Order: sequence, then structure tokens, then C-alpha cells
Amino acid sequence: MPELSPHVRNAPANQIREITQSAWAQPNSIVLSIGEPGFPTPPHILEAARATLERDETGYTPNAGIMPLRAAFAERASRQNGVDVAPGRAFVTAGAQQGLHLAMSMLLDAGDEILIPNPGYPTFAMTARLLHAEPVEYPLYPEFDFQPRIEDIEALITPRTRVLLLNSPSNPLGAVFSADLVRELVQLARRRDLWIISDECYEAFTYDVPHISPLAYDGVGSGSASGTAAGGERVIVSVTLSKTYGLTGLRIGALITPAGLETQMSTVMESIVSCVASPSQYAALAALTGPQDYVSDAAAHYRANRDAAALVLDAKGIPYLKAQGAFYLWADVSHATNGNVRSWTQKFLSEEGVAVAPGTAFGSIGEGWIRIALCGGREELVTGLNRLPAR
Repeated sequence: MPELSPHVRNAPANQIREITQSAWAQPNSIVLSIGEPGFPTPPHILEAARATLERDETGYTPNAGIMPLRAAFAERASRQNGVDVAPGRAFVTAGAQQGLHLAMSMLLDAGDEILIPNPGYPTFAMTARLLHAEPVEYPLYPEFDFQPRIEDIEALITPRTRVLLLNSPSNPLGAVFSADLVRELVQLARRRDLWIISDECYEAFTYDVPHISPLAYDGVGSGSASGTAAGGERVIVSVTLSKTYGLTGLRIGALITPAGLETQMSTVMESIVSCVASPSQYAALAALTGPQDYVSDAAAHYRANRDAAALVLDAKGIPYLKAQGAFYLWADVSHATNGNVRSWTQKFLSEEGVAVAPGTAFGSIGEGWIRIALCGGREELVTGLNRLPAR
């Protein structure tokens, strides 16, 4: 048969899926390698999806989504960030990953550069390459608590740089940006005329610190980004209900965009997704506007799991980054990995029956580190971590 495109043929393996699929194939494995919320879906969300099917509302919706859901996403963004987000700025997507693809499609041409974190979620680079753009990694160093530094990012900016991608709370790190850092990052983007794509999948889960979105500092009258957004705004926020409400299989999220992109966004959505399935949209509407017990209960569970995991790692002398958000713990097992954490995780799974994600799945700086998912049962989590080799 004819060959696939080179940028597809040469796409690297997803190391998270690699170790997780190995675990699924090994009976009785403890799987701490993937971020899959384990709580039952609240009944009112399921009922909203069922009711959509029962009334046979299965036709196309507008490209951007049903207006009540767009309004609910906009209201949430307005309330959380202290800004006025009109419903027309919210575009319903098939989860955050499709939202990131859509945002990059809007902003990047072939050969353009997008600045992404290292360590960072692997699809940031994969998506950029699918669009023939160039991902350029900015470093997040252990000695700076894996926080981005303005000088490190600015040193990487070239005439081809178009987008700065931010992720707070971070997957895989659990790191959360302070208000001062977020403000400085927006100022950098304004100064260097860059767009910002802000991946905020885990915005509902922070511990003792607030979640601060760049949207809060995306001021009107701050200069024009390279595009057609009104008023100089340059931040596109990607959110999802996959993590917030455990709706990973419904594939539902949103992009919050600057004003002035409505026509272009709808056109691009038509060519990428047409529209998101209507039962998922009505389920999402019920999630956003109904009781929020799921979110508060999940946050308490993740915090307690974080603390239980920390006790095990402390007892074993294993360093880790104290997670301030998301539901992962980032731990340093370099004493055991002999410079190849990817190979070591496979060996650890084979010998101890526990799957953890290798840090190199998230970039070169992740060598020697592992990501531990905190979203499952506590007993299984503690049992699995007790099998780690002590330092």
C-alpha cells in the first residue's frame, strides 16, 4: 500500500499508553499510570443524556454547541476569573484534546513554532507536529520546583514563534502557577506578540492554593495579537468536563476564546468535528448547572490520596514534588532506574505488578521521575507505592 505521511510514520509511541496497555495485559496489576476518575457519574447527568435520546434530539447542533451550554461555560469562566465572558466566546469541543487541536489549527501555520513545557503532556508536541508546526520545549527544572521561568521562555522565542502553551495545574507535575507568575507570562506574551493557549483540564482541583487562569489578565486595549481577535486579547483557554465530573467517555469540553473569532471558529469546527454529540452536550449542561457534590467529593478524595501517597514516599526516602493541583504525584526514583526510567517501569510492572508512568513520557527532564495517578482507590494506591524500592 502507499506510505503514510512522514509526520505520522515518525510519531513517537505514547509511553503512558505503552505501560498502561502492558498493565492491562498482566492480570491483577495495580494501574497507577493513567488518570481515569473512578467515581460513579452523578444520576442527574446520566438522566440528562438519557432524556436527550428519549426525545430523539439526535440531529446536528450548531457547530459551536447548544447556546445554553455555551452560556454555562461562559458563566463559569466569568465567575472564576472575575471577567466578563460572553456566551459567544465559548465553543463546545469533543474534550480538551480536540479543543487543543482546534486551537492550534486556528493559530499555527506549517513551520511556525509553539512553546510547550518539558515536562509536559505528550500530546502538546504530537498535535503541533500533526499540523506541521514545530514544538519548542521550555524547561521546567526540579531546582525551581518545576515552575516556568520567564528568562528561559524568552530565550527560546524566534521570529517563527506564534504560541505559548501553558498548563496549570500541570499534568504530570501537579504544579500550580501563582498569580504573579501568570501575570508575568501574559505580559511576556503581550510584549513578544504571542498567543497563549492555556490547558486548564484540572482547574477544579487545587489544594490550598487558588487556580489562576491567564484569562484573568487578558486585558482589553493591551495591543493586538497576530490575528483577528478584538481588543488585543490573546488567551485561548481549553477546559474539559472529563476530569472535573469524571465524564472521560462523553468527550465534552470547551474553548474560551477572545471576542472577534466567532466566524473563523465555527468554520474550522465544521471541518474538524462539525458538532459534538447532543446527549453529551445536555449531560454537560446538567453537570455545570446542577449539584456540585461530585467535584467537592472528588477533590477531597484526591487530596487524601496525595497525603497517603506522600507518607509512603517519605518513609522510603523517595523525593517528590508536593502536588498543589491535579491528581498526580511526581516522584524521583532515579536511584533505581539506572538512567532509563522507561525500561525500569516495564521491569517494575513485570516484577511487582504495578504500573506507573515513566517521566520520559513527558519530556527529557522527566528522566528518572515517575508520574503516579492519585484518582483510584486508596488501598490499591498505598499497596502499589509500598512496592517501590526505597532510596
